This record gives sequence, C-alpha cells and structure tokens, in this order.
Amino acid sequence: MDLVVERDGDEIDRVSAADIELAIVVYAERGATPGDLSFVVLRTRTHDLLLPPECGIANRLHFERQAFWRARRCIYWAPATVATLPRRLCQGLWILRQQTPGFLRLARQELDAVIARWPLEGPQTWDERKWELIERMRPFAALRPVPSPGIAR
Repeated sequence: MDLVVERDGDEIDRVSAADIELAIVVYAERGATPGDLSFVVLRTRTHDLLLPPECGIANRLHFERQAFWRARRCIYWAPATVATLPRRLCQGLWILRQQTPGFLRLARQELDAVIARWPLEGPQTWDERKWELIERMRPFAALRPVPSPGIAR
C-alpha cells in the first residue's frame, strides 16, 4: 500500500504506508470535520512529508483502510493555533503568505525541533476522535469518570 502524490496527473512522490511512523493531522477550529484540516505531516524514519488538505490526504487517513490505520495507532492531532511551521515552508510573499504549506518532502531532522513543541493528541483515528468529541459535548460530561485505557465504553 503506497500513498502516491500526483500533480496534474503525474506522480511526483510515493511513500509506502508501512513506512509511516507517525501521521500528524494539524486542524483548525475543533478538528470536528474533514474541512477543519490545515495540513498533515507524515513522518517516516528518514523523511517528513507535508501534505496540504487539497491533496486528499484526509480521505486516505480517515475513511480508507480504517483497519490498517487503527492497528498502526500512529495518527495524532495538533491544533493549528500552536502547530505552526517555519515561515520558509509556507508559500507566498510577506503579507500574502499562506498559513499552510504546499506539498514538501523534507529530511526528518528539519522538523524535529518544531514538532517537539506541538501538543499532540492521540493516537486516535477519525472515528475515535469523533466519538470523543461527542462524549465531551454531552451534558455533565465533565462529571463522568474517564475510562481506563483498554476498557470498552
């Protein structure tokens, strides 16, 4: 299973899904809908791939091969308000600079220090996150005990 990155129908990059050690979904708002996706960082042993939302990565992580991603336990979440990237990675001129990157492949060490500052939530799949958000919105949710890991709700 490979994730293929194409531009105008031409393959420009490819990464084996088995090589992905960590997928960090950076989200805006509450991260409650696929439209809240700001960008995704796929971390392999040697590289990081930055993927913008328009590339369709949300569909690959959230809705396709769910059993694969659930078993891997490698999807983490970070709010866009604090999960910022160095300016050089976001395209555009000074005042018109985009807040999200285009597709980039970087050496892993380039983002190590940046990602170390991000507050990561997870690991959890889209479905697990969705149900957790629903649980938090229920009346008196703050008064309910948090279940122990490994115990079914």
